[in-house]
Amino acid sequence: MPDPTHIPTTLDDLALEVRAKNAGPFWLTLDVFMPDDAGYRVADALITPDLIARLYHVAVESVQIFRLPRLRVVKVSFPRPVVQGSLHDRDMHAGQHHVPLANLPVPSGRHP
Repeated sequence: MPDPTHIPTTLDDLALEVRAKNAGPFWLTLDVFMPDDAGYRVADALITPDLIARLYHVAVESVQIFRLPRLRVVKVSFPRPVVQGSLHDRDMHAGQHHVPLANLPVPSGRHP
């Protein structure tokens, strides 16, 4: 059972789930599922193309963000660093790419 006195410090603390997956052999998708409208507003405000470009070392112009407020989900897509399954691919299923976003600190004034 979650500790009711715990103050969330990362996006992962606030989210129901932060996950990454392949979106074909050339793209990755990150999904951030929030538990309520207040949490969604926090994620919506924090997740920007500039932030994703900085976290994942991709061109800001290549970042696509899909905001789904009725589902309380923010989806982010950007090109994979290397083609899926290629010689230098270290995460073929993109299962670990969510970590930089999940570990994103939530500023204290932004908690729901």
